[in-house]
Amino acid sequence: MSVRGFFRRLGRNLLRLTAALLTIAVFAYLGGLLWTLELPALRYPALPAPKIQGQRLVLPFSPGVASAKVATFHDQLEAFLHFEYIRGREARDGNDTSRILLTAVDTATGPSYEIFVVCDNDLLTAVPYLTQLEGHNLISSYDLNTWSEKDFAYYQQQSRMFDVAYGVPSLQKLESLNSFQLLPALARFLIFKSQTDNRVLYGSESAPRPLTREQASQLAADILDVAQFYDLPLDYFLGVGAMENDYMDVNGDLEHAVWKKRAQRDDIVLRRTRKRVMVSDYAMGTWQITRETLRAAHQLYLKDKRDYFKLPARLRPPRVLDLNSVDDAVLTTYAGLLLRGLLDHFGGDVDKAIGAYNGGVKTPNPAYAAGVKTVAEYARRVLEHATTLDDPQTGPKNLANVQPAPSSATAPSSTQVPSATPPAAPPPTSAAPPSNAPQQKQPYRRADD
Repeated sequence: MSVRGFFRRLGRNLLRLTAALLTIAVFAYLGGLLWTLELPALRYPALPAPKIQGQRLVLPFSPGVASAKVATFHDQLEAFLHFEYIRGREARDGNDTSRILLTAVDTATGPSYEIFVVCDNDLLTAVPYLTQLEGHNLISSYDLNTWSEKDFAYYQQQSRMFDVAYGVPSLQKLESLNSFQLLPALARFLIFKSQTDNRVLYGSESAPRPLTREQASQLAADILDVAQFYDLPLDYFLGVGAMENDYMDVNGDLEHAVWKKRAQRDDIVLRRTRKRVMVSDYAMGTWQITRETLRAAHQLYLKDKRDYFKLPARLRPPRVLDLNSVDDAVLTTYAGLLLRGLLDHFGGDVDKAIGAYNGGVKTPNPAYAAGVKTVAEYARRVLEHATTLDDPQTGPKNLANVQPAPSSATAPSSTQVPSATPPAAPPPTSAAPPSNAPQQKQPYRRADD
C-alpha cells in the first residue's frame, strides 16, 4: 500500500468516527431534554397563599411553627453571650423574649450553636420584625424556617436547659483562677463587648473597629498581668475598661481642654492669655486617660517603689513621658497604677475608688461606679463559668451530641447540658454613663479643670 493511500484511508476513518461521536452527542442531549424526572413533592406550597384571619390579611409561609435562624456560632460562650444580649435588648424594648431560643446541634466540624426567633406565621409581620432586628444590628441576617410542634417543644426544652444550667452557681471563684485559665475566656469576652458597643452597632463614620482575636488576646494578657502586678480586683478593672471605651483603642472627648498657669512639654496649646494657657486634654486609648491625668500617673510611676521588671517589657512605662507618643499597652499599666492609687487613697473602698477614677478624688461619680459594678458582676460570672467550659477535665461536651428531634419522632427525654453560668442579663453596652450623671472628670484632675 502506498503512503498516499494509507493517509487517504486514515482520513476517511477519522471522519466516520467524528460523525459517529457527534451523532451520539446529539441524541444524548435530546434524550436528556425529553427524559422524565421524578421530583420530590414539596412539604408545603412554594408560594404562600394569602388568607383572612380575624378580619386581617395574612400570608402564612409555614405549615407548622414559623421560626427564623438569626445566628450560628461554633463557640458556646460566644453563642450564649450573644443570645443573652439579644434577649436583653428585646426585654428593654418591652418585647417577648420567650420566643428567642438557643439550640445546639452536632455537625461534621463539631458542635454548632444556633439562635432562633419564633415568628408569627405571617410574612407580612415576620419579615418587618426581623428586618427591624437587622436595622438595630442585633442580627446580621435571617433564614426563615419551619418546625413541627414536636421540634418546637424540643428546642424550647433545650433552650430552657441552657438557662437552667447557666444559672447554677460556679464552684470556682475568679480569685482562684490563674492567668492560663482566664486568658481564652477573657479574650472572647473583650471581643463580645467591643462588638456590642453602641458606636459599633449603629455604624457611625467615627465608630471604632471591634477587637480582632489577636488584639483581644494581647489585651487580655496585658490586663491579667497588670491586675496581678498591682493586686487589683480583676472584675472591677474590667468594668472600668468596659465603661470607658469597651476595650477599644480610640481617643475620646477630643474637644476637652483645660487652663494652666504655663505650658509644659508636649502640650497642645489652644489659647493664651497674660497669665494662663488653654491646652488640649483629650482622653487617650482604651482606658480614656486624659493628657493631664497621664502626667499625674507618670509622676506616681516615677515615685513608685515596685519592681517593674516583673512586668513584660511592653507594659513598662518609659522614664521620660512623651504625651504625643504613648503606646496603648503602657496605658493599661498607667490605668492599673491609677486604680491602685485610688484604692489606697480610699482605704480599699472600691466604690469610692471607682467613682473617683471618673469624677476625681474630690467628687467621685456614683453613677459611674454603679455602671462599673454592673459590668464587674457580669464579667465575674462569665469568667468563672467559661473557664469550666475551657477545662478539658471538667468542661462537658455540652450538647455536642444532641440531635434535633425529627418531625416524625418524639423529643429525647434527657440532654447533656453545659455547666457554665453566664449572667441572666447583659450589662450596659455604652461606654458612657447616664445623661443625668455628674460631668465626668478623670482621676487627679485639677479642681479648676
